[in-house]
Amino acid sequence: MHTVMVNRRAAARLERGHPWVFRSDLEGVPDVPPGSVVRVQLARGKPIGTAHYSSTSQIALRMLAERDAVIDEGFLRERLSAAIALRQRVVRDSDSYRVVYGEADFLPGLVVDRYGDSLAIQTLSQGMDALQPLIVNLLGELLHPRAVVEKNEVQTRALEGLPLRSGVLAGALEGPIIISLNGLRFEVDLLGGQKTGFFLDQRENYAAVRRFGRGRALDCFTYGGGFALHLASVCESVEAIDSSATAVARARRNAEENGLGNVSVKEADVFQLLASYQAARRSFETIVLDPPAFTKSRSRKEDAGRGYREINRRALSLLTPGGILVSCSCSHHVSGAELLAAIQEASLDVRRPVRLLETRSQAACHPIRVGVPETEYLKCFILEAAW
Repeated sequence: MHTVMVNRRAAARLERGHPWVFRSDLEGVPDVPPGSVVRVQLARGKPIGTAHYSSTSQIALRMLAERDAVIDEGFLRERLSAAIALRQRVVRDSDSYRVVYGEADFLPGLVVDRYGDSLAIQTLSQGMDALQPLIVNLLGELLHPRAVVEKNEVQTRALEGLPLRSGVLAGALEGPIIISLNGLRFEVDLLGGQKTGFFLDQRENYAAVRRFGRGRALDCFTYGGGFALHLASVCESVEAIDSSATAVARARRNAEENGLGNVSVKEADVFQLLASYQAARRSFETIVLDPPAFTKSRSRKEDAGRGYREINRRALSLLTPGGILVSCSCSHHVSGAELLAAIQEASLDVRRPVRLLETRSQAACHPIRVGVPETEYLKCFILEAAW
């Protein structure tokens, strides 16, 4: 095993539980093949653990174990089995969920999502990409999927110097599949959909919002209709909006698949539509905001803050007294406190006080590893408007 030396700053970070070492914290330039399993130690010789080495990313080392470890079939089977066991404990009423969540499952650079009897995987580091054939074989042994597809068309791989690609790795997949979430059926396109096919991180929030919804509901940025379909059973009517024609068509099919006649889906720019609804004096008792990340970098946080303030201001302008606002953010760089501050500013703008009823995060199948803030990203606030 090759050895890579790190400085004290890196060692202190690892001792605090964070599994990354940045290239600037390496002692010299390692003569190590890309994606290698390496021994990590301080310059004076104190061993720290075992990691994957990246030759191109600013994250040069991703720790796999706090000891010398052989990263072989037995190691991977143990880690995958532990991840699967956790999901068996925390997932209810759904056949689709995240099976492996990278650093949170002590398998940095690996994501595995289950969709019914099929799996979608992402190998986001040089080291995990090299292990992909072995990982696919082990997933077949442990979960017996009908198909395994890779969804490796993400920018993270470009930073690793890896090609962007997607396709079927094992088994057979013919077109979209139908999954079950909280007793509802959804069509998912594993190869063509966003993320790995669906927004599984909102699974528990979908069910939670159903406890609060009522009256006329508006679901903004609906994608496949996740919030809209869950609200249909408790609301008089649900209007679902998305700017993607593909998403709109899929949300309509999902409503039909579940026999929900009170859900209408419209293709539109959400910001423009909310402004037109305000001009027309329309109102709703329940509004959901689940936009894509307004920023994926720390440098654009200020612009993101303005975006969250504006979208919440427009939504609050349409909300009836006592109405429910569900406001989400999936941007890691915008904290829950910052999103709540944007909502507060929006409420002051429209003179509509709000009360916070529930604070939520990503589903339990996306566990947050304490000490690794990058594993926490989804914020979901359920609020009630006053007069």
